Amino acid sequence: MAAVEYEVQSGVAIVTLNRPEVRNAMSPEVLCRLYDAWQEVNNDDAVRVAVLTGAGDKAFCAGADLGRLIPLISKTREPEDEWDHRYLANVDDLGNKASLRIHNVDKPIIAACNGHAIAGGMELVQGTDIRVAAQGALFGVQEVKWALFPAGGSSVRLPVQLPYAIAMEFLLTGQLVDAQRAHELGFINHVVPSDQVLPKALEIAEVIAANGPLAVRTIKSTARALLGVPEAEAMRLESKLSAPVFASQDAVEGPRAFLEKRTPKFTGR
Repeated sequence: MAAVEYEVQSGVAIVTLNRPEVRNAMSPEVLCRLYDAWQEVNNDDAVRVAVLTGAGDKAFCAGADLGRLIPLISKTREPEDEWDHRYLANVDDLGNKASLRIHNVDKPIIAACNGHAIAGGMELVQGTDIRVAAQGALFGVQEVKWALFPAGGSSVRLPVQLPYAIAMEFLLTGQLVDAQRAHELGFINHVVPSDQVLPKALEIAEVIAANGPLAVRTIKSTARALLGVPEAEAMRLESKLSAPVFASQDAVEGPRAFLEKRTPKFTGR
């Protein structure tokens, strides 16, 4: 079985971290396959939205594989296979895009957190747009406990995605919080029983997939691009970035379908 499984169902790409025996930790193979999966999501016009989840019921992702990835990076382990060599040949670009540290996926990503998301796993969740979590799943970045830096984007994203003081408590204490607390803080959208995590994520994905694809992609990219931009400049940029949506064929089809009381047929053009 591949370390990352990829399938498409009715416009929804399902990306599954598939190493449950090591809590879906990120190895060189995982990162290479994630990189390829995100490229496929971007390039396949039939894909409208992606769902990212993990195999098993213990962990969504426990972060970096301490036995395979970290020793390779620190050069205490020699490359052993094609994945090691591929990762080392393109560490920055591949690693940043695979882990969603760089916003390189222009379609929405829904995290279906079937279990704990810790360290790099928590940072992977931060790169998604909508999040569903299992009851009892834990979230946190614990690098500081081991005198390390959470360099997957947490110092940048958590103070934006959470109130500043809450984010700093996460970052400086290394504390873990359960899914219900993460929901109360606004980090998680929905908390459901473990067997309902993927179905709930797919339910949301299907709603998004039925919407105008050009509008969906542009809304995501615009919202991301305007984070932290002063309001007046953000409004100017919003008008510029949204203009192609209003000029699209879908923008004609949507209102027409509404008036004709029928389901719109969007093409992404």
